[in-house]
Amino acid sequence: MKRQRLNWQEKVRKNMRKIMDFEHVKAVFEEYLNGYDRENDKVKLKIVHTYGVIRCSEEIGRRMGLQAEDMELAKLIALLHDIGRFEQLKRFNSFEADTMDHATYGVQVLFEEGMIRQFIEEDTWDDVIRTAIAKHSDYELTGITDERTLLHARLIRDADKLDNCRVKLEDAMETLLDLSADEVGKYAISPKVREDAFAGKCICSKDRRTPMDYWVSYVAYFYDLNFRETLDIVAEEQYVKRIIGRVPYTNEQTKKTMEELERQLTEYVRRK
Repeated sequence: MKRQRLNWQEKVRKNMRKIMDFEHVKAVFEEYLNGYDRENDKVKLKIVHTYGVIRCSEEIGRRMGLQAEDMELAKLIALLHDIGRFEQLKRFNSFEADTMDHATYGVQVLFEEGMIRQFIEEDTWDDVIRTAIAKHSDYELTGITDERTLLHARLIRDADKLDNCRVKLEDAMETLLDLSADEVGKYAISPKVREDAFAGKCICSKDRRTPMDYWVSYVAYFYDLNFRETLDIVAEEQYVKRIIGRVPYTNEQTKKTMEELERQLTEYVRRK
């Protein structure tokens, strides 16, 4: 009988094993955080966000029916995905991409400086972890051909955006944009940002000019969600309506644009 070639999902089922001690992983992460100012609002935001991304990864993975090994791997990637953010905040107190590429720095700390071995002894999954972290904040996900690596690269991007919905609803607007919600709503939306949002595109960082451009980018990233399961959560939590509704739009053109964008995105999330 001809031997069938197993795909990676079948291999996972046949070789199920625990790949890490997650309590140990968290302890190493918490020790790393001791090198940073935990009282800084932006640092606190990113710590809470990290654990939120873990929860989102677990929920998306559960809905997808992922096997235990991939669930564990997803949690590890979620814990480490923003490890470069803390150095960025220490040096610049900013989330802006032009101050530091936090994903590239995270890969440097973990793999070039070898910190990954403090979290997990085996190197079996290094390529998957490295690629998922390196590409988690790219404008678009390209260049991955390995099926398992692509799964985890997509999963961390979805989980990251999903918890960022919570961030945009719970954290102070001053922490997010250095302005109050009332002040943000006074601004116009740049033509390029408006055009891309209605064309079903994410907003490129370099195109953001006004505080409202940033706010539009926080909902336009729904266009980049990969899994139906993630979109279902967005719909269930009414994230489109709630995030758009957080800002009082006193600029009339901005108000009209955001009302139109809410209708388009709500339909997109429902039907994609």
